[in-house]
Amino acid sequence: MKKKGFQTRAIHIGNDPDISTGAVTPPIHFSSTFKQDSVGVHQGFDYSRAGNPTRKRFENNIASLEGARFGVSFASGMAAITALFQTLNNGDHVIIGRNVYGGTYRMAVEVLTNHGFEFDFVDTRSIQKIKSAIKTNTKWIFAETPTNPLLELCDIQAISDLCLDNNIKLAIDNTFMSPYGQNPLKLGADVVMHSATKFIGGHSDLVAGVLITNNSSLAEQLYFIQKSGGAILSPFDCWMLLRSTKTLGLRVQKHSDNAMEIAKMLQDSSNAKVVVYPGLDNHSQHALASKQQKNPKGESIYGSMVSFECNSLQSRDKFLSKIKLFTLAESLGGVESLICVPYDMTHASVPQDLKNSMGLSQELLRLSVGIEDSEDLIVDIAQALEE
Repeated sequence: MKKKGFQTRAIHIGNDPDISTGAVTPPIHFSSTFKQDSVGVHQGFDYSRAGNPTRKRFENNIASLEGARFGVSFASGMAAITALFQTLNNGDHVIIGRNVYGGTYRMAVEVLTNHGFEFDFVDTRSIQKIKSAIKTNTKWIFAETPTNPLLELCDIQAISDLCLDNNIKLAIDNTFMSPYGQNPLKLGADVVMHSATKFIGGHSDLVAGVLITNNSSLAEQLYFIQKSGGAILSPFDCWMLLRSTKTLGLRVQKHSDNAMEIAKMLQDSSNAKVVVYPGLDNHSQHALASKQQKNPKGESIYGSMVSFECNSLQSRDKFLSKIKLFTLAESLGGVESLICVPYDMTHASVPQDLKNSMGLSQELLRLSVGIEDSEDLIVDIAQALEE
C-alpha cells in the first residue's frame, strides 16, 4: 500500500477515535498509575513516567512525520539534547556546530564536561573542518541546520557519509525546519532532534522536546533514559502537540511564504545592512538549501527565520521601539511574529570571543515570521525601518 501523505499522517496517526466512547478527539490520560490484572500483567502501562497512552500517541505521530519508527519525547528541547548526550560514556568526544543554540553550548560546556565528556565546536559548513576535528574517541556529530541565528547550513548527506566512514553517529537539530520542511533521516542522519516548543507546538503555549530515530538499539537507550531520568512530557502537553501537528504543514508553509516576501523586502531596504535568508539567491548556501530543504511535495522551502543587521545600535533600538506586530521575545515558530536580539538574548551565555568569531553582532535582529497577513507584516517593518 502506498505510504500516506504528510497531512494525512499528521491528522490520523496517534489520533484514532476513542474505543470506549467513539470520541473523535482522543481523551487525555492524566493517570499517574494503571491497574494491573495481576502482578506484572497490565494493558501496556503501569506508571506514567515509564509510559503513558497520550504520550505514546504523540510519539507515534511525530515519528511518522519524520518517516521514522521511534519517537521519544521529553519535557524540553534541552532535556532531549541532554538525554542524547547521556548515551555517551566518560571520555567520549562530540563535535558540535559552532553556531549552535546558546542553551546547547551552555549544557555542553558548563554541565556535561564536568561528567567527563569532551566537546569541540566546529564550523559544520566545512566538511574538511569536521574531518580535521575527528578524534579516535569521537562518537557523535551534532549539528543544527539552518543554525540559530545566522542561518548557516550543513550538508547532511555529506556529513552522514563522513560519519559512516568513521563509525560516528550523526544527530541533526531540525527545529528550524520542522518535519514538514526537512527530513534528515532520509539524508543519512541517525537521529533527529526537535525543540517541539517551536513549530511542532506552533502556538507559544508549551515547552517540549523530541528525539526521532530508526535505530532500535539507540531508541531503546533513549526510552531507558527517558524513564530513568524522568524528564517526561506531561499528558496534557502531548495532547496539545497532537492538536498542533494536525496543522503543522499548513502553518510551516505559510510561515515560509511570508518569510520569503519579508526577506526580499528587507534586501531592498537601505536601512537593513545585511539580510540573511537561505531563500535569497545571494545566500552563500542557497543551492544547498534548495537541495535538502524540501516540503512533502518536493518543493524547496526555506523556513520562517530571517536575520538582518541594522546600520547601528541606535537604529536597532529605534526599530525595536517602533515595531508593532513583532513581539520582542525569545523562542520562535509560533503563529505570531517575534523578534529578538540574539547577541543579548538567545546567545547571552556564549562567550563574546566566540560570538565575534561567528560574526554575531549586537546590531543583528532575528525575525520569527508568523502566519499573519504578509502585507501587514511588511507595512509594519517598513514603518519601523524609517529613519
